[in-house]
Amino acid sequence: MFMVKANRVISNFNTIFLRGLFLVACVFLNSVLSVLNGDVSTNAGTNKVILSGSDSVSKKTGDNMSDDWVSMFDGKTLKGWKVVEYAGHGDVEVTNLASVLSGEARKGHENEFAIVVGMGDMLTGIVWTNDIPRIDYEVELKAMRIDGSDFFCGLTVPVNETNCSLILGGWGGGVVGISSIDGYDASENETSRYMSFKSGRWYVIRMRVTKEKIEAWLDDEKIIDVKHKGRRISLRPGDIEKSVPFGIASYQTTAAYKDIKIRTLVR
Repeated sequence: MFMVKANRVISNFNTIFLRGLFLVACVFLNSVLSVLNGDVSTNAGTNKVILSGSDSVSKKTGDNMSDDWVSMFDGKTLKGWKVVEYAGHGDVEVTNLASVLSGEARKGHENEFAIVVGMGDMLTGIVWTNDIPRIDYEVELKAMRIDGSDFFCGLTVPVNETNCSLILGGWGGGVVGISSIDGYDASENETSRYMSFKSGRWYVIRMRVTKEKIEAWLDDEKIIDVKHKGRRISLRPGDIEKSVPFGIASYQTTAAYKDIKIRTLVR
C-alpha cells in the first residue's frame, strides 16, 4: 500500500512539473513572437525609444508625451553651426523671413525667423559643429526654396563611417535622391525621382538612418527607402565634402531652414 501511494505522489509531482515547464515554454514563445512581429516598447526608466518596424516612435513616459527630439536651431542665432567656406558662397544669416520674400509670399511670415542661405556661385550652406550620432537616428527640418532653380536642400548626414546627401530639387529644380550609392549620384541611382517644388512654401523633411536602411519622407510621403548593407555609400566628389559630418546646403539657390532637430533611436 505504501508503495502505491508513493508512486501516486511521484506521478502527481511529474505531472505538475511538466505542466510548469509547458507554461514557461509558452511564455517564452509568446515573448519571441512579440519581438518578431515588431512590437514597440521602451527601456524602463529611460526616454529612449525602441524601434521595431514602426514609423511612429512617440511614446508616453509617466504623464508626459516625449519623443526625445533635440533642437539644433534656437530660432535666433547660428549657435552650433558655422558657415561652410565653399568657393563663391552666398551670405548666410538668421533673419525675419518676410524680409527676403516678396509680394504675396510674405503673408504669414512677418514674425518668422529662419536660417537663410543666399544664392552663391555654386554651394552655400552650414555645417554642425557639435557631436552627432553616426547611425540609428532621425533628423527633421523644414526647408523652403526662395529663389533659384536648383537644389534648395542638400542634407548631408553620417552613415556609419561614411556620409551621403539627400538632394531635393537638383539638376534643374526637380530631382530628388541620395548621393551617392555605389558611385552613382542622386540623378543616376535607384533613389532618383522627379518632384515639383513651389517657391515660398515650407517642406517638412525627415530622414532616418539605421544599420539596415536609409529612409526619407517629404511632408507625409515616403520618398527614399533603400537598404545600404553591402552598398558603397559616399558623397558626390566635390565641395559638398566640406559639409561633413552633418550639413545643409543649397546650389545656386536662396533657401531657408528652420525647426531643425534630431533624435537617436534604440533598436
